[in-house]
Amino acid sequence: MLGQYANDLNPLRWLSKFHRTSIQYLLLMFGFYHSLGLIAALAGTFLIQTTIPGYVEPNIPRYFDSVVLAGPIEETLFFGIPLYGLANGNAALIGGMVWIFLHLINTEDLSILSLAYINWLFVIPSFFFSFRVWISGKGWFAVVSHSVWNCFFFLAGCYAGEYKCMPYENPSTLLGGAFLAALLVLMTYWLYQKRNYLLERKI
Repeated sequence: MLGQYANDLNPLRWLSKFHRTSIQYLLLMFGFYHSLGLIAALAGTFLIQTTIPGYVEPNIPRYFDSVVLAGPIEETLFFGIPLYGLANGNAALIGGMVWIFLHLINTEDLSILSLAYINWLFVIPSFFFSFRVWISGKGWFAVVSHSVWNCFFFLAGCYAGEYKCMPYENPSTLLGGAFLAALLVLMTYWLYQKRNYLLERKI
């Protein structure tokens, strides 16, 4: 068992399937990668503040519904649908890279001095976790853990006073986001079932 942990923690294997996929094992991997993300963000904060004087991480408005729905929307759009739609892990890899880049430009000002560098550094380890979970056949865990993690961070920042605690922007965005999330999840599941059907036909 220790050998499996060592292999999965080895950076040279961060683009391969997990050796085990039990919930307990995935929770351990989740803790490992997200701890790395926190360390990268803290180290990046120090580095960026010393190299870019006066730099302030972009602080765009956050709403509870959007951070929770980001789990199913982002995981399916950038990992699940490319993986099952093209039946190719490389498609999910490219989708994940796009996801990382979008976190970098998640700001109102796209100048090089105002990009979301700290947020970008934080999600890089999360990318490896999500990618490995999806190619290991446990995409649902990536969706749920993504939403739970976002929810935890939103509530922590909210009660720490970093931004206002706003449940949603307006009813239309709430309903629209929920509909989009449900549609993407259903599409991912349909592609997953279609792929399995085609695999069974070949046997």
